[in-house]
Amino acid sequence: MDNFLRHSGIEVPEPVRRFLQGESDGSLRVEQYQEGNTLVIRVELPGIDPESDVDISVTDDTLHVQAWREENTERAGQMGYRSEFRYGKRSRSIPLPRGVNQDSIAATYEDGVLDIRIELPEQSEPQATKIRVVRTSGRTTTQPPQEPEDYVG
Repeated sequence: MDNFLRHSGIEVPEPVRRFLQGESDGSLRVEQYQEGNTLVIRVELPGIDPESDVDISVTDDTLHVQAWREENTERAGQMGYRSEFRYGKRSRSIPLPRGVNQDSIAATYEDGVLDIRIELPEQSEPQATKIRVVRTSGRTTTQPPQEPEDYVG
């Protein structure tokens, strides 16, 4: 699409160009993997100040990351100005395993990448519970049917 727009000579406004190129998504791009018992989430955030432009929180076993980047308005009005940088607010919500200790979450920022490390809770063996299925013979009832009186069990 970019080649078509570039070679057609048609002047396309920046928001329209970004939409046509698939850049309208407001989500942050992430990389997620596990190192031992640590969940690692890396977020691509170039050109931001992590201390003032990023908000990280956890609610209901979900990690929320928000970041914003303001456009430099001094350059925006200059002749021939063109920018492919992403500006505005971006966010991402990532489900976490149950029981994550929120105090164990640590975040660092280096070379445009936000690195979030989360200690995973110890997983116990899943417990299986057998559920008895009762035939209702077409009856609609909340009580299981009574066993016949002559039943020997």
